[in-house]
Amino acid sequence: MRALITGGAGFIGSHLSEALLDEGHGVLILDNLSTGAMSNIAHLKGRAEFEYFIDTVENEPLLAELIDRSDVVFHLAAAVGVKLIVEQPVHTIETNVHGTEVVLKHANKKKKLVVIASTSEVYGKSVDVPFREDSDLVMGPTPKHRWAYACSKAIDEFLALAYWKERKLPVIIVRFFNTVGPRQSGQYGMVIPNFVRQALAGEPITVFGDGRQSRSFTHVTDVVGALLKLVAEPAAIGQVINIGSTQEVTIGRLAERIRELTDSASPIRFIPYDEAYESGFEDMPRRVPDLTKVHAMIGYEPQHTLDDILVQVIDYFRRK
Repeated sequence: MRALITGGAGFIGSHLSEALLDEGHGVLILDNLSTGAMSNIAHLKGRAEFEYFIDTVENEPLLAELIDRSDVVFHLAAAVGVKLIVEQPVHTIETNVHGTEVVLKHANKKKKLVVIASTSEVYGKSVDVPFREDSDLVMGPTPKHRWAYACSKAIDEFLALAYWKERKLPVIIVRFFNTVGPRQSGQYGMVIPNFVRQALAGEPITVFGDGRQSRSFTHVTDVVGALLKLVAEPAAIGQVINIGSTQEVTIGRLAERIRELTDSASPIRFIPYDEAYESGFEDMPRRVPDLTKVHAMIGYEPQHTLDDILVQVIDYFRRK
């Protein structure tokens, strides 16, 4: 098959491109490089069946042409990272909502399968952990920009499911939980790359909040493997599916473990949320997926432990 990946020069997109090419599929990438980077796909240039276009999904004539040439669309292009979301809420909402709108509109003309990348952020402030796909979403108040991302991705999900229900456009919605691995940048607030960079440089490891908030981190190759299986599974169409890991760690303990694995003398410094982001910033105390659905559908089991992930990311930054 031939796949179009919007945001294909990003962290997950570049790994997905590589996996598709390795399986003998064709890959078209559309990326405006707002958060992606050419360095992520430099090693793919020159491979047969690989093409990239530096442009935006809002270039509708180009988008329509690329969708026509594709069998499946992985829509990964989005505003990402808490730092970017807090600083640029207009960009976040417009990019996420309008970008998804035009992808669905053009895919619908030829009924091309669309995979919509969503996020665990949509669960909002819910404390019903682990999060199930049919759990209620608990959003914060509109004056707090931190929730703009969650709301924009929830709208993406509603719109995609509406296209499936009303117009029979095949869609699959995947909610990613803290995906990590080589090539991920810490530029927009991604916690593991930032901690690793700080530890290797001997700088203070900066933990936002009190460090008791917990997350579950997933290796990007586990995520990509799940995506490849889901697009081949008819039962996935019209579904919302969690992809992640259930190995939970507090952010404070994560900082300690990275310091241990890097043999770093960096102190761990706790920074209040108000100072790190904005006044009144709210965070989720826990974020852990229920993986019952994806396991039943494709037999998904994460293959990488947290230490596996950390060792690979540390090695990547050392080589850089």
